[in-house]
Amino acid sequence: MDALEAIRQRFSARAYLSRPVGRELVESVLDTARWAPSAVNIQPWKVIALTGETKQKLSHALLAAKRSGVKEEPDFQYYPSKWEEPYATRRKESGLALYKALGIGKDDHEKRMEAWLRNYSFFGAPVGLLFFIDKGLERGSWLDFGMFMQNVMISAKAHGLDTCPQASFAEFPSTIRKTLDIPETLSLACGMSLGYADMTAAVNNYRTKREPVESFMTWME
Repeated sequence: MDALEAIRQRFSARAYLSRPVGRELVESVLDTARWAPSAVNIQPWKVIALTGETKQKLSHALLAAKRSGVKEEPDFQYYPSKWEEPYATRRKESGLALYKALGIGKDDHEKRMEAWLRNYSFFGAPVGLLFFIDKGLERGSWLDFGMFMQNVMISAKAHGLDTCPQASFAEFPSTIRKTLDIPETLSLACGMSLGYADMTAAVNNYRTKREPVESFMTWME
């Protein structure tokens, strides 16, 4: 699969086959992703790959934290404090499309919560990735980090795997650091599911739309 095809075919998979993904394959994905650019080549990314009992242990801890209603202080603010247009509409459309694919009604809050909780089991994927960055680094390094994460997803697709980047993990940095013994010097950016998508699942067969180039590009001569 070439790069253009991998970019176009990538999607956020929310249901996975039980087919295992070995360490060698995960390392191969990251071996390609590490060629992402970064200012003065500082390469600010750190990745923890979780499988088996450790992944399950973390999932149990996160589910317990979410169900208890505990609120933790995220290491950074992902979403805006106030949603303005066109972003508010895009956010709403994205959520409606997801719940429609899941067959969940607008007012079915219980089913919506069940769907949200599946984030913390990495949607059943055999591998979970957690991304960290040193707290002393600034916004520029977060931009570099984003380019690395995009490389991870495209590299995974080229290797026949699927992914789902998940900001949901950023809600519980303290639980994650405590469960996995992560030093306080690292900020938690997000998580990511990695595995073979179950394409029989309806949730994997809808797509969000993208704006045309002319809506965001200004050409100047």
